[in-house]
Amino acid sequence: MDESTDLTEQLIDLSVGYLRSAALHAAAHWRIADLLADGPRSADDLAAEAGLDASHLARVLRYLAAHGVFRQEDDGRFALTPLAGLLRDDVPGSMRAYVDVHGHDIFLRSAAGLIDALRTGGNPFEAAFGMPFYQYLFANRELGMKFDTSMASFSERLSDQVAAAYDFGSARRVVDVGGGRGGQLRAILRRNPHLEGTLMDLEPVVAGHVLDEPELSGRWSAVGGDFFSAVPEGGDVYILKHVLASWPDEKCVEILEMCRRAMPDDGRLLMVNALVPEGNEPHPSKTVDMTMLTVLNGKGRTQAEYEELMRKAGLASSRVLHVSPHAAIIEAAKG
Repeated sequence: MDESTDLTEQLIDLSVGYLRSAALHAAAHWRIADLLADGPRSADDLAAEAGLDASHLARVLRYLAAHGVFRQEDDGRFALTPLAGLLRDDVPGSMRAYVDVHGHDIFLRSAAGLIDALRTGGNPFEAAFGMPFYQYLFANRELGMKFDTSMASFSERLSDQVAAAYDFGSARRVVDVGGGRGGQLRAILRRNPHLEGTLMDLEPVVAGHVLDEPELSGRWSAVGGDFFSAVPEGGDVYILKHVLASWPDEKCVEILEMCRRAMPDDGRLLMVNALVPEGNEPHPSKTVDMTMLTVLNGKGRTQAEYEELMRKAGLASSRVLHVSPHAAIIEAAKG
């Protein structure tokens, strides 16, 4: 195969990447990986149990097997691979809920709107659905709860990494602003039995919190509210995990200013976000940035861009801890 043919095949593969997404979403939706937990099975056997068409299922699994998700044995049966194992519901670090919800129409239609967005500078999701993303999830609570669950599954391991990377030894109370269901706060409180914590997010979100554990009893509170209106006082460490990437610059400055007002003079603010690196190498933050572009009005940012937002809000960066490709901790204090 000459170089031009190889490049053509690469480009064709990139152009039909949506087929991989669709096949992966279908496998997650029908919980095929769970059906393979006890070993290889034929497509006929899987289809009979799941109520699916055996011929279609075999073709989808064969396609995914060609990309390392599932494996087709010599006898034609299908088996789990390490990638497919993450699509099981009953394993630590399961990504089934994340893959399932990200194959939903709200993401696909938004991505399809990128052509017009490049011309207009607008938001594809809002053009397709007539309202901002989080407002849509608020109005469609079943989907909103699925989205919250998907993000919790993605964030659980990362939450433990963040909790382990930062020294909370001198803190007394942590306030997790926009903290979702509280997975990050839970991880911090588990590792730091001297701490108390406050979870703050929209009322329907915090209503599904995960903080009600015996070992955390009496050490937490959950507050429903809008962080553009007010942020709870009384903390000496404030956390914004994966919040700022969801908003445009001017809104980020508003959020940071709200946190600054609530912080004591010696308080600290921890911004947990992926940092977009320079250069042409692949990086998860560059993929997340495309989600921000098509679904939300936020964006992925470099460290310098986050520091500029802090400067505008009267904050100053004191240090950066690189936790994983999905998160760095930017510690800030009042400027």
